[in-house]
Amino acid sequence: MVCLVIKQGGSAALPEWKALFARLMPGLEVRDWNDPTVDPAHVDYALVWKPDPGRLAKMVNLKAILSAAVGVDHITCDPTWPKNVPLIRMGGEEPVMQMEDYVLWAAFSILRDAAIWRVGQQDKVWTRQDAPARTSAEMTIGVMGLGSLGAPVAMRLARAGFQVSGWARHAKTLEGVTCYAGAEGLSAFLHACDTLVCLLPETPETTGMVTYDLLAQLRKPAGLINVGRGPLVVEADLLRALNDGTLHTAVLDVFDKEPLPASSPLWAHPLVLITPHAAADASRPARAAYVASVIEALEQGKDVPLRYDPAKGY
Repeated sequence: MVCLVIKQGGSAALPEWKALFARLMPGLEVRDWNDPTVDPAHVDYALVWKPDPGRLAKMVNLKAILSAAVGVDHITCDPTWPKNVPLIRMGGEEPVMQMEDYVLWAAFSILRDAAIWRVGQQDKVWTRQDAPARTSAEMTIGVMGLGSLGAPVAMRLARAGFQVSGWARHAKTLEGVTCYAGAEGLSAFLHACDTLVCLLPETPETTGMVTYDLLAQLRKPAGLINVGRGPLVVEADLLRALNDGTLHTAVLDVFDKEPLPASSPLWAHPLVLITPHAAADASRPARAAYVASVIEALEQGKDVPLRYDPAKGY
């Protein structure tokens, strides 16, 4: 019998996990990560969120590690994680749709100056702008990162009426999206956009990539939506850009330190909208369905998408 251990949601969530997998894969043995009776050598698959350092390395017969989230840094931060075992990122339709919806909301929030209205509501001030509001067709959004989330987000924005550009390491073709690629295409991409969506993975190359100089290349009024990883953005440069008018609004879902410390000046900044890393968080049934599909494919000897590549860092 194929054995799956789960560390997501705590031991209280195990009955729901078992019920879900009983319908999806009746022959699957589902065990709790914290069950002391589980023999590590008996485990075939591990679905985990922030696994205890060293535990995965003891599961010597693992066929795959399944991340309970889109990111895998909560696993790869353990230097002992077994790098010879396939590491699969969370996928499926639900987190993609959630990310599309979130970025669409953030884009319209920037388009219609929601941050300014929020301050007016807090201060009980009837705030109206002199200039007429822009329409979505007058706003060009640049999506930085055109992977499994970035590509559908870019196309959803285009369908919603925005002008959309996209940038990736390698050339891509997407319906309704003007695509740029590589270091040689980055400057042209930035100069074509007035709102930047960060959906890049965190790698040595992307960490600290969003600097003041990068933000200054955006057309005005400039906006930033960060739903990738917090360390992509240099926070001091972000604050400088907001304070001197280089950046008009920022919608931030991810941060260098999470939870965001109460001392962070971002909390009280009038041009910043903050959400608690909630852009895409798949439900338990959606996670179970995706995991079941991955296990079935691997058991049949098939390749699966969203496999982490240590050489690329994502």
